[in-house]
Amino acid sequence: QVQLVESGGGLEQAGGSLRLSCVYSGRTFSSYTMGWFRQAPGKEREFVAAIGVRGEITYAASVKGRVTISRDNAKNTVYLQMNILKPEDTAVYYCAADSWTGWPLKSRPSEYDYWGQGTQVTVSS
Repeated sequence: QVQLVESGGGLEQAGGSLRLSCVYSGRTFSSYTMGWFRQAPGKEREFVAAIGVRGEITYAASVKGRVTISRDNAKNTVYLQMNILKPEDTAVYYCAADSWTGWPLKSRPSEYDYWGQGTQVTVSS
């Protein structure tokens, strides 16, 4: 049974930074591609970033340059460092695990196997 638990969300001012964490438990963490998604009220869940089992990375165009995804296989944790936050970054952020280990990394929510419960990020202007 795979479980994902996100943390690190909160209220931040525009221009600030937040680091989200997602702790994985279950089967071998290093065997999964890990992704971050977000969902704003009234909108569909959208891809933010993903990191593969070999460390390969993909970012959404809307966050590229402001966001860094990383993983620590020893801690079964994936991180999302977000800088220069904007009000439009306000959303619930979800981490997800995908058993696909190929390239390119997946960016559609339906392609991910496991999900966390989400952590709220609110950016004030």
